[in-house]
Amino acid sequence: MRDYTDFYINGQWLAPDGRDKLEVINPATEQVAGHISLGTVNDVNEAVKAASAAFQTFSQSSKQERHDLLSAICVEYKKRSPEIAAAITEEMGAPKWLSESNQAASGYLHFKAAIKVLEGFDFEFQQDTAIIRKEPIGVCGFITPWNWPINQIGCKLAPALATGCTVVWKPSEEAPFSAYLLMEVLHDAGVPKGVVNMINGDGLTVGSAISSHPEIQMVSFTGSTRAGTAVAQDAAPSIKRVTQELGGKSPNVILGDLSEEAFGKAVAGGVKTLCVNSGQNCNAPSRMLVPENRLSEAEEIVKKTMSKITVGEPDEERVFAGPVVSLNQWQKIQQLVQTGMDEGAEVLVGGVGKPEGLDTGFYVRPTAFSKVTNDMRIAQEEIFGPVLCLLTYKDEAEAIALANDTDYGLSGYVSGADRESVNRVAKQIRAGMIHLNGAQMDRTAPFGGYKHSGNGRERGPQGFDEFLETKALLGVQ
Repeated sequence: MRDYTDFYINGQWLAPDGRDKLEVINPATEQVAGHISLGTVNDVNEAVKAASAAFQTFSQSSKQERHDLLSAICVEYKKRSPEIAAAITEEMGAPKWLSESNQAASGYLHFKAAIKVLEGFDFEFQQDTAIIRKEPIGVCGFITPWNWPINQIGCKLAPALATGCTVVWKPSEEAPFSAYLLMEVLHDAGVPKGVVNMINGDGLTVGSAISSHPEIQMVSFTGSTRAGTAVAQDAAPSIKRVTQELGGKSPNVILGDLSEEAFGKAVAGGVKTLCVNSGQNCNAPSRMLVPENRLSEAEEIVKKTMSKITVGEPDEERVFAGPVVSLNQWQKIQQLVQTGMDEGAEVLVGGVGKPEGLDTGFYVRPTAFSKVTNDMRIAQEEIFGPVLCLLTYKDEAEAIALANDTDYGLSGYVSGADRESVNRVAKQIRAGMIHLNGAQMDRTAPFGGYKHSGNGRERGPQGFDEFLETKALLGVQ
């Protein structure tokens, strides 16, 4: 049983202002795995006070001092990475292999990537007759999600520290264990007191207090588009900078010029990518677009591939996907799968209910729909589960139109034999990141979306810029 009831404020673990506690449920067992405290507005105020005081000194630290701090964090993180992976498996159900190789590893990799960017980043340079300075924006408020709990704080926290900002952070109350371990890593690495402060709580209380606080100059939020709207509204009166990484309904355009073998690899790869992390990925390729004349070919590959996706207890070695994070998430997925059936889409594999033999735990049957039209609810709403929509197009122009016919614009995927065609289609998809022919993530490339998928960018030098104000010095002698 993990009982993490204190908050980290001004360099020490402190008892919270309130007495309310929350049970944290292990999604694989449906049993209580631990407890956290729910913070109050007073807790946020104390954290902001600490961060504001620390900013006066930390904002003046040298580039080398911040480089050394990030390096020390990497050393301590390496020591604790196995513990962090185990916590992620327990709190949100990621399979052991995924927690170790991707979930926990991503935190370390974001700090390493920030070091690389920092080494080549110019905070001051000459521009015509002016000296341009990039200075830390101030106290930053972070609200992070449960689906990639360490990844999503890593890509916010690393650039914040690299640029000299201080932080007040609310992890997800559904997956808080790994956050506590990361906070211990930061403490052991020597992060100065007040530079990073962590408070647990719900979005309506602690999240809102962070996004509306007048002494927080920037808020970075990752989560649903609905919650992102509330964050922006809270932030508006204090004119703070808001960056958001929100939902997605990413198109996976598979062009018709691929050979039979390459087409099969592209379709199968899209299915597997969708099902990683039980489909709980904002950039999941959940809409697969294939040529009309290759639909039956695609259907067979989808059925064969998805039928082999192993779902089971996350501690088992051969399991590809574990449970989804909560009962609420499971119910939402079931409702949308049923909606797809009611709308007339054809179930190729999967459907409502739990996989056979998995009666306990929030397990979802990997599901694929064919005969989907883009006006269906399942084609427009983010399901956030292992549910694929298979759509068809007549020509390249229709493929692009279908890809862009969504409120979202976080990511996209294009596969094809002709490089020029792949690039042409990719450039016309309205999304922040496009994967060409199965390309993997690059942690120094900017990540973020168009439209309802958010604003601003994380990672790389563009991610640094979100934490910086620009000052022009005129008439410098």
